[in-house]
Amino acid sequence: MDDELATLLHLFRCFRRHYATIGQPMSSSRKKVIVRRFVGDALAGYLPVSNFVRNRGIDLLDLSGHIVSLPLNEIKFICYVRDFNLNDTVNPERLTRRTFLARPRSEGLWLRLTFRAVSSPPDQLEGLAPIDALILDDLLNDFGLQLTPPDIRSNTQRIYVPRSSIADLQLIAVITTPSRKKPLLAPATPSLQSELFNAPLPPDAKPN
Repeated sequence: MDDELATLLHLFRCFRRHYATIGQPMSSSRKKVIVRRFVGDALAGYLPVSNFVRNRGIDLLDLSGHIVSLPLNEIKFICYVRDFNLNDTVNPERLTRRTFLARPRSEGLWLRLTFRAVSSPPDQLEGLAPIDALILDDLLNDFGLQLTPPDIRSNTQRIYVPRSSIADLQLIAVITTPSRKKPLLAPATPSLQSELFNAPLPPDAKPN
């Protein structure tokens, strides 16, 4: 009886691991992320780009194939990264630049966030939020903001910040793409026919 129970438990664990890693396609729907929490070490795993919040929390697929449930109020931000950099325990997301050095060139809402953790100086982060209805989708579906970081050439490609971690939000500027000026139309060259019809008649000319 004990051997049968142990076999059933082993099969159940294998099924859970198989479902988490194979039953849910990772390459198409999940991306590499590093979850930065207010308390505790950073966590590496996989998460969808959007619509990943369930019951005010997320289900992170960790590197061992297990689902780790994390409430939003414990999460500071989530970085979508190129590489995990597991050997770096201090800054694996390589988020070195947290503010823009100059006015951004890309289109979006230039935002400055202050995290709720009490620190001196305040812990802040800048980024570009969507300028269209996508920002509403992020707020409604995922209870937070999706930001483009100041340096997209670094390891971090996108940052998700839950609303519960934001103590203050400032809109620095609305960055829009300048409209291209339409080229002026060149004046039409008068044709010979128009010159003949518009030419003045001689004084002694008689109508037909």
